[in-house]
Amino acid sequence: MSEETNMMENRDFQTGDRVKGVVAKIEEKAVTVTIEGAPFDGIIPISELSSLHIEKASDSVEVGDELDLIITKIEDENFVLSKRKVDAELAWGELEKKFESGEIIEAEVKDVVKGGLVVDLGVRGFVPASLVEDYFVESFEDYKGKELTFKIVEMEKENNRLILSHRAVIEKEKESQKEKVMEKIHAGDELKGKVQRIASFGAFVDIGGVDGLVHISQLSHEHVEKVSDVVTEGQEVTVKVLSVDRDSERISLSIKDTLPGPWDTIDEKAPKGSVHTGTVKRLVSYGAFVEVLPGVEGLVHISQIAHKHIATPNEELSEGQEVQVKVLEVNKADKRLSLSIKELQEKQGDQDFSNYEMPEESSGFSISDVIGDKLKGFKPE
Repeated sequence: MSEETNMMENRDFQTGDRVKGVVAKIEEKAVTVTIEGAPFDGIIPISELSSLHIEKASDSVEVGDELDLIITKIEDENFVLSKRKVDAELAWGELEKKFESGEIIEAEVKDVVKGGLVVDLGVRGFVPASLVEDYFVESFEDYKGKELTFKIVEMEKENNRLILSHRAVIEKEKESQKEKVMEKIHAGDELKGKVQRIASFGAFVDIGGVDGLVHISQLSHEHVEKVSDVVTEGQEVTVKVLSVDRDSERISLSIKDTLPGPWDTIDEKAPKGSVHTGTVKRLVSYGAFVEVLPGVEGLVHISQIAHKHIATPNEELSEGQEVQVKVLEVNKADKRLSLSIKELQEKQGDQDFSNYEMPEESSGFSISDVIGDKLKGFKPE
């Protein structure tokens, strides 16, 4: 056994020992430390300073720092030391407890790499891109240096593998917020919200931590072909709560019910006696429903379709046909309009006598009995 080795054993410095070192000198790729009671200084290679990749040793430590270290090798009157291994050993113990308890961890994003984020928790923690947010992120460049909260979702100490999720924290917070909101809101409430997402069948609106659905039929009093014709993502809207299903966590909302209805100003828009161009929407046995204003339909009773007798409305009208109608009555309270088509048509026969047949002489009627006063004042040329 060499004299050097004997000296090391006498002083009890051996590979694997934990020691405290004070930073005496910093070079680009290594740090020199003094160790109390040791016969010579120790060297920490840059790769053993941190669990993360660092470009310069000065990025990790400063002169005068006291560090917990482990001796990894003894050679050429030098200790080769590691700070990284000590940090990792301490960190894994704490991280295992936090993993088991589901504790939330707050840490700074140290680096942005392909596929996600890197966090220093004494060991290198990786956050896959899919676990950063609960929505798609185009670029993560702005995340470097940012403090975020994380939950450990996977860890393998033997493989030095630590997977973190910020998304899990967000989803838990949203779930908690959702429960609170679900308890507070009731059918009939009017709330402010923001359009989060648009689908073919409606729009999802955030009303304070929980999304509710405004079905396409509840967007407007008018017929809506496309949801995007009425609302856009990010738009602030006022909604009315139609129903709350706490078991399925579904909330039905309406924008239409917060807007003035077409019947609110019906007295001004379609007063009695006014004439409108409308569209036949439905034909029923007793008449035709005609839309005279967006969201406002009135009934043309079968007796008001034509001057002549008809058995069914189909004889004169078809769905989708444009017609001129006159308002006969307005019932705002019951949302009813009585309309007439025949009021705007000339009565057949008022000026045309060509279809009259002369009665037979035996009947005892004269032409004057048939056309009456129409002959008064008539002078032949």
